[in-house]
Amino acid sequence: MKEKITDRQFEIIQAAGKILTISGVSGITIKNLAKEMKFSESAIYRHFSSKEEIVIAMLEYLANNMDERFTKVMANDLSIEGKFITLFESQFSFFNMNPHFAVAVFSDGLMEESERINLTILKIMKVKMKHLKSIIEDGQQQCIFTNKISSDDLVHIVIGAIRLQMYKWRVANFQFDIICTGENMIQSILTLIKSN
Repeated sequence: MKEKITDRQFEIIQAAGKILTISGVSGITIKNLAKEMKFSESAIYRHFSSKEEIVIAMLEYLANNMDERFTKVMANDLSIEGKFITLFESQFSFFNMNPHFAVAVFSDGLMEESERINLTILKIMKVKMKHLKSIIEDGQQQCIFTNKISSDDLVHIVIGAIRLQMYKWRVANFQFDIICTGENMIQSILTLIKSN
């Protein structure tokens, strides 16, 4: 795991997220970041060597934060359904408080920026899949979730549905309650994947 980011680096990531939300990927420039933060461009370069490094730091932060939150959920003494629900509630709550991370994950232009950025986005997906697959496999072993569909396929179906919901929220410019809508989506998914 990468070394922890500094407070100043986190401020830069937050500013980059704000610019990304308003202006898209093309708006993230060292010049725009310096202006947003009322810094000199050289002050930004003391913390990050390039725009790519800033975007990667933002995505790495999200991956590490997600892994920490999901690991805590997995350690809780909850039922399989409880873990499933809490995992996604944690995610919806995080994105609700930090919508710029949703923009980063669901920005098509970002994936065209560099191979390193693509690999970091893939890391985020792997973190989510690792924890979700564990819950689904446990649920299948206990006959809570259907065994008619493989755990891998269930993971893809669930993540696909959640990603679509998040994408709709992002396209709607965050104008609907993602927590409430997300909770309804989680219940609908559980109805579909439960064994009876």
